[in-house]
Formats: sequence, structure tokens, C-alpha cells
Amino acid sequence: MAAAAVDSAMEVVPAQAEEAAPEATGLSCLVNLPGEVLEYILCSGSLTAGDIGRVSSTCRRLRELCQSSGKVWKEQFRVRWPSLMKHYSPTDYVNWLEEYKVRQKAGLEARKIVASFSKRFFSEHVPCNGFSDIENLEGPEIFFEDELVCILNMEGRKALTWKYYAKKILYYLRQQKILNNLKAFLQQPDDYESYLEGAVYIDQYCNPLSDISLKDIQAQIDSIVELVCKTLRGINSRHPSLAFKAGESSMIMEIELQSQVLDAMNYVLYDQLKFKGNRMDYYNALNLYMHQVLIRRTGIPISMSLLYLTVARQLGVPLEPVNFPSHFLLRWCQGAEGATLDIFDYIYIDAFGKGKQLTVKECEYLIGQHVTAALYGVVNVKKVLQRMVGNLLSLGKREGIDQSYQLLRDSLDLYLAMYPDQVQLLLLQARLYFHLGIWPEKSFCLVLKVLDILQHIQTLDPGQHGAVGYLVQHTLEHIERKKEEVGVEVKLRSHEKHRDVCYSIGLIMKHKRYGYNCVIYGWDPTCMMGHEWIRNMNVHSLPHGHHQPFYNVLVEDGSCRYAAQENLEYNVEPQEISHPDVGRYFSEFTGTHYIPNAELEIRYPEDLESVYETVQNIYSAKKENVE
Repeated sequence: MAAAAVDSAMEVVPAQAEEAAPEATGLSCLVNLPGEVLEYILCSGSLTAGDIGRVSSTCRRLRELCQSSGKVWKEQFRVRWPSLMKHYSPTDYVNWLEEYKVRQKAGLEARKIVASFSKRFFSEHVPCNGFSDIENLEGPEIFFEDELVCILNMEGRKALTWKYYAKKILYYLRQQKILNNLKAFLQQPDDYESYLEGAVYIDQYCNPLSDISLKDIQAQIDSIVELVCKTLRGINSRHPSLAFKAGESSMIMEIELQSQVLDAMNYVLYDQLKFKGNRMDYYNALNLYMHQVLIRRTGIPISMSLLYLTVARQLGVPLEPVNFPSHFLLRWCQGAEGATLDIFDYIYIDAFGKGKQLTVKECEYLIGQHVTAALYGVVNVKKVLQRMVGNLLSLGKREGIDQSYQLLRDSLDLYLAMYPDQVQLLLLQARLYFHLGIWPEKSFCLVLKVLDILQHIQTLDPGQHGAVGYLVQHTLEHIERKKEEVGVEVKLRSHEKHRDVCYSIGLIMKHKRYGYNCVIYGWDPTCMMGHEWIRNMNVHSLPHGHHQPFYNVLVEDGSCRYAAQENLEYNVEPQEISHPDVGRYFSEFTGTHYIPNAELEIRYPEDLESVYETVQNIYSAKKENVE
């Protein structure tokens, strides 16, 4: 099936044959047309790449019109893969036929790899070395990524497993690229003050599937700057900031002129564009992503301050970031240039509070405590990014529903990219990997990753011997358990011990008590959890206790649960379950139920037929009731 999908998705460009005489092919009338008309016909979009290859083999004139670097093959490439055109400069020489072939080959390779992932990694999360095939691929990475995006954008409710693994691969590829860019960015000298660029890298890393670029975010900020200039022109038509060109970094030294800029900024940002601090949903990661701050026009102190700082500096006001406790601020110097300054020579700006200007006393009142003068000092880019990532890290630790802990994993990666020897965070990362690795379906490679981290921690801080020893012991025990694991367990509904199992994988169910919708992806004839779990979940209070079938279900809120049969009922109005792991187990949603992919069907070979019977019986009964 995978091979068929690959073949149908790609059209082979035929090799150019020996040219024939136009008269022999009946093309004499066609080739006598003016070149512009011929080119228009060939670029009309009705011809495939295979057609163009065959046409170019008929005669010298058509071969010249279809030259590899010409407009015809460029149009073929553009129509087939329009999103790739942004990577080419209009002035560059491009062999479009060769690019077409390379992109086509990359697409075939991408689909083969995606098709292989379900078979290789169905029983575990994709391990850290699972992407080695991708890293060793030849050809431009953008071609491979483009094919993955094409898979993700396939219409309909089919190819769910392909989309699931294409998303994972694309996520990994983009994060690796972004992390490398961030590490190179952090090597810049301390006086390199591109706060926005650093914040965009964080945004991109946590949202690798979104189309986020520094260029686009800068363009949005430039449009804000234009609005400020329009307002500023009404305040002072001869203001020097109005003469600034894009990309200039000139600074205005007169306090009065700076004040006029800040007044214009406050009007545009808070009155005209309605930016505001997000007090209602403060602990939301979206408040830290710059592209979301611009879309939603809200954020928390540090993200609002970075926006405010960037606009101010583009207009010549040298604001500086202050890593103030509990509330990030900006400072605006009021002292003379070259003079010895202290904290009282600055006005502090609260971008979260609509640009309010504060004294030292008012800053302390803002957070309700007295702080030392050191905390009013300016911080560099790395410290600003550290605080942003620290906020994400705190939010990641609060995650409840997301059992993949994606935000926590991403923020740990970012923090350790900046500070690789933070022992406590390395321990947290080790515990997280251990937590993700202790389950049978998780990656064995994560276990090895834990041991690498623990060895590094022991080298950095021998005082952590107790914590490290505990994790090493349990990690090694997990390795031994993995060695003892047997092959795939096949569950036949026709077996005597499964006679009480009423529901099948793929059915969309509703929990009788909690009301959530879910889809079944596994079942056991009785509860297979340990005594502690049974006691904590109060299973003994159920009429049938733990001596009844239990089902693994994917819940619409993103969680995975283990539910007793007596608590589930068939959902007579089934709908798609929005869960990140649906594609891991199912290949298609039919509108009434999910169809298991090949790997899940191996484990439950008789369930699919049972699903059809169940759905048919329910809808027959429903029809009779209506009549």
C-alpha cells in the first residue's frame, strides 16, 4: 500500500528521446507558431512534466523552447511546488529541469522513509537515533521538508499514520536547524544586541511547524514604526526620527525628543492598536511567542518589553532591558552623557502596564518589596533569553494534560543550549527522559540518553551522587526489562478468555460518568494495572471491579486513559477525536469509526470486522427507532 502511494504521488520525467521530424509527428502546424505563442501553450498548466519531456523530444525548435533553464521548466516547477519559489532569486541562473528531478527524487525518498516509520517505531516513541536515515539523505533539506509539508496538507481523513510520522520528522528537522542557529547566535559578542532575533529563535523552536521568520516579524514591527512616525509627525513635523531609514541604528540624545517618541509609541501601541498586558491568561505560553504577541496584541512583561524596546530603538530612543524581579522592565536614561549614573538617574518603563513611567520607589511598589540597586541594572541578550526560557520552563512543569511534556522538553533543550552545565536542569532532563522511557512502548534509546546525562552530571557535581545513583540503578533495571520483552502480543476476539470484551479498537465511545469522547486503541480482558493504581483509582468500587475488560482510549482533551468497560458506551453521534496520537494507531476516519493501521491490526486482527458489525447494528437500531 505504501509503495502504491509513493508511485501515485510522483510522476516520472521521461528521458529525452531522439528527436523526430515534425512532419512525422503531425506537429508541423504547431512548430510554425510564433515562439511566444508556443511558450504560452507549453506554460498553460495543462501539460505535465512527462508531457514536456516528450514534447521536447520531437524537434529542435521545441527542444530549444523546453531548455532546462528556460521558462517552461520553471513553470512546471512552480506549479508543482509553489512554496519553494521563495528560495530562488530572480537573478540567479537555475537549471529548472535538474531542480525538478532533484525535488522529485527527494519526494520519493521522503515518502519511503515516512512509510517505514510506523513499522519500525509503532511500539515505541521515535528514538533519538531514529532520524539518522533522514540526516544522511542527499540533496537539499528544503526539498525533503517540502514533501513532508505536502503530506501534512493531504486532504481528507485518510493517510493519518503518514501525517503522524511526517509531522514528527518535520518537527525534528526544523528544531535541529533552529537550535544550531541559536547556538551560533549565542556566540556573538556581548555588545550584539539583537533581542528580537533571539526571541524569534525561541518562538521558532517551540513552534517548528508554524511559518515564523524574523523577516516577517520585523515587517510587522516596521508597520508599527510607520504608524508611530505618522503620529510623531503630528507632534513634531521636524523630528529627526522621521528622517531615519530602515535598518539605521542612529540614536537621539535630547531627552525632549526621546519623550516625544515615547508619547507617540504609547498612543499607537496602547490606544490605536490596543496592545495590553495579558492579566486574564497570564500563564499561557503564547504570551512568550513574539509572533503570537503581534497577532493577539497581548503578552507578559518580558515579551511586551521586547516589542516596546525594538520599536523605540528603531526610532532612536536607547532604552535598555532590566531583569527586574517578578516584572521585566525597561530603563530610560535621564542623566547627562558620560556622567556617573546611579539607579535614580533612570526612568523605568512598564510596557506591560501601557508604557507607564516609574520611579525607583514606584518600581518597588509594583512588586511589593524592596530590592537592591543591582537588580536595576541592564542585562545582555543572553540573560534576557534565559529569563524567557525560564518562564517557559516554569510553564512546562505545570503541564497536566500533555503527557508528552513537549513544552518542558523544548524549554529544557533551549536552556541547556545556553547553559549546558546546569546540574539541576540536567537532573530534571534525566528524570524526564527516564519518565518517558520507563513504559514498554517508549524508546529504548531514551534510556541510553539518560545514562549519558547522568555521567555528565556526576562529572560536574560529585555531590549529586545519591540522585544520580538512584536514576542509574532504575535505568539499568529498565534495560534488563527491555531485554526480557517478548514479541508482539496478538489478541483474538474469538478466544474464550476474551468473550466478555464488548467493544473493538476504532470505535468512538463516550464515558458515562465524565462525559468525554474517546476512541479505543487497545483492550485487555481484565484490568492489567498494578494494585497501587487499582487502589488509587478506586476500581474496587465499580460493580464489576477489576474483573472486567479495560480499554486504552485516546481522549479528545489530548490525554490517554484506561477505562473500565462498564463506564463506556458507544457514541451514537461519532466525531473525529482531536488527539496528537490518533495517527499512530489509525490510518483513516470513516465518519463513524477509525480504521486501524497495519501495525495495530496485527495486534487485533479480528477487531475490524467486529467494528463493522457493531456500527451496522447500532445504525440499524437507530433507524428502526426513528421509523
